[in-house]
Amino acid sequence: MHLDALNALLTGRHSCRAFRSDRIPRPQIEQIIANAMRVPSWCNAQPWKVVVTCGAETDRFRKALQHEAAHAAPAPDLPFPSGYSGVYQDRRRACGWALNNAVGIEKGDRAASARQMMENYALFGAPHCAILSCPAELGPYGAMDCGGFVTAFALAAQALGVACIPQAAVAAYGPFLHRYFEISDDRLILCAISFGYTDEDHPANAFRTERAALEDVLDWRE
Repeated sequence: MHLDALNALLTGRHSCRAFRSDRIPRPQIEQIIANAMRVPSWCNAQPWKVVVTCGAETDRFRKALQHEAAHAAPAPDLPFPSGYSGVYQDRRRACGWALNNAVGIEKGDRAASARQMMENYALFGAPHCAILSCPAELGPYGAMDCGGFVTAFALAAQALGVACIPQAAVAAYGPFLHRYFEISDDRLILCAISFGYTDEDHPANAFRTERAALEDVLDWRE
């Protein structure tokens, strides 16, 4: 029964790309984060820290982030992938095409695609944004621990009827985020998580990504 409940959360969750403006009550946000903190970490280091914006502060951050994205070059703390090849490129393209189709962007319309990309820096209209960081000295293991935190955050949010989207695009502007939120340089900014209540009528939320077949992932050794 517990596995069924977990599977319902996993299959029900999606990356929300259009939010309503309604704020989430603070006790619910604290509950989501407290639940996410239960994930395992190497040596129980628990390296995650989150800055969470609410209300007017989210709007101030949104405006500043949009300005930064329009005028500055990306400079992420954590290097982005050097490339996507094979099936990984196929999956990436399929996701992008599905989003474009949902919002009515025709293939080859680069201007419209660029405008949709900029929605990342408007936080897709979310009333809240969490900025996740970990100590730089922990390197890839600290980042891996925080990946578990992101997953647990998303599932806890789903359990409370709260939608979210983890965003690497926001973390691309590391120096700006360090300055804006006064995050010390000895921490790596890993990602943002925009969250709130989903706008169910928005076409950007009308598609779902697919998952690989079990046999594509599992390598039995007997």
